[in-house]
Amino acid sequence: MTRGLLITALFGIVLFILIPVYVPRPSFIPGFAPPPDMWPRTVSIIGMVLGLLLLGLSLSRKTQAIADPEDAGAIRGDTPLPILLMRFGWAVLAFALFVGAVMLLGFLLASMLLLVVMLVLTGYWQRRWVSLLVAVALPLVLYLFFSSALNTRFPTGSLLRALGV
Repeated sequence: MTRGLLITALFGIVLFILIPVYVPRPSFIPGFAPPPDMWPRTVSIIGMVLGLLLLGLSLSRKTQAIADPEDAGAIRGDTPLPILLMRFGWAVLAFALFVGAVMLLGFLLASMLLLVVMLVLTGYWQRRWVSLLVAVALPLVLYLFFSSALNTRFPTGSLLRALGV
C-alpha cells in the first residue's frame, strides 16, 4: 500500500508541480505538432494510474490473503544480498554509460547496447539469439514508429555525424 501511495505521490508532484513550472508551453503550436509538455504529462498520468492501481490491488482481500510477511525473502530467491547490490551497481553504471553512448553513438545504437546489457544482467542471456533479436528489433521498431508516425527527433551521436551516417 505504501508503494502505491509513494508512486502516485511522485508522479503527482511531477505532473502538477514540476511540469507546469519547468516545461515551457509556447502560446502558438503550429499544425499537429504536439506541445513540449505532452509526453511528460502522458508518462506522469500513466504513472499515477499505475500507482493508484497498485494501491487498489493492495487493498483487495485476495491480495491480502496471499501475502505472507515472511515471504519477502522469496522475491530474491537464494541470491545473496551482495550479489544483488553488485547487479544494481552494474545497472546504474550501464545507464550512466548509456547517457554517454547516446552522445557518441546516437540513441538507436546506444539503446540496443543498453538492452543487451540489461538482458545479460537479468540472466536472460542463455537464449542468445532471442536476446539479440529482441535487443536489435525492439529499439529499431520503436525508433521507426516514433520517428515516422510522430515525427520525433532522436540524437544521432557525434561519431555517426563525423562518419556521415
